[in-house]
Amino acid sequence: MAEDNHSNGLLARVDPDDLAALSAQFERVDLDQGQFLFHAHEAIEHVYFFLNGLSSEIAGPRGKEVEVGCVGAEGLSGVPALLGVDSSPHYAFMQVGGTALRIRSDALRDLMDRRPRLRWFLLRFAHVFMMQIAATSLANGRFNVEQRLARWLLMSQDRLGDRLPLTHDFFALMLGVRRPSVTDALHLLEGKRLIQSSRRLVTIRDRAGLAQLAGASYGMPETEYRRLISGHSEPSPPLIETSI
Repeated sequence: MAEDNHSNGLLARVDPDDLAALSAQFERVDLDQGQFLFHAHEAIEHVYFFLNGLSSEIAGPRGKEVEVGCVGAEGLSGVPALLGVDSSPHYAFMQVGGTALRIRSDALRDLMDRRPRLRWFLLRFAHVFMMQIAATSLANGRFNVEQRLARWLLMSQDRLGDRLPLTHDFFALMLGVRRPSVTDALHLLEGKRLIQSSRRLVTIRDRAGLAQLAGASYGMPETEYRRLISGHSEPSPPLIETSI
């Protein structure tokens, strides 16, 4: 399992003693496409540290759902559990199947209570994920469908590579638009030779062109991740708990 730990962006950078404590609680699981990680308004029983695959967090009532965030091997699913919250109005599922190391939410919270450095580090990821949700809100409110599609393609490429096994239904969900709008946007990007698209596969051909099209809708959460997680250059947290 030690090699697995290095496949996850958080676990690769967590303190070695904290990693050993986490590893003792981990269970390796294979997650199928479409498998739920947690349901809306139900207990979040596990937190998943992904080794590969792509998860989506969804907001909104049935028929009006929209994706507000996605996570792959850079992070984890179950941010509310990090914050001491037992459930969420959102739900999360696997958009692309993969493998994860999962830990019971109560066990992770116990470790975070006893290990302030671990809590400090994981709460940084909670901040980054909240920035991604905020960036999605900005993109949905201020950018057109083609720009938003370019953003989500870049985010998916960050997590899956150049070949994205994503359906038009997925793009409609993540953009909050109808399928014909997705088809039109994909054709536009294909016409610009930015992607190659088939019914169940999109291949990235020109990342720089996609980034130019996405503009300011893409990049802020990614920069925060590099600043707070990848770089991990901020001052270390206090190692002694303060009693209140």
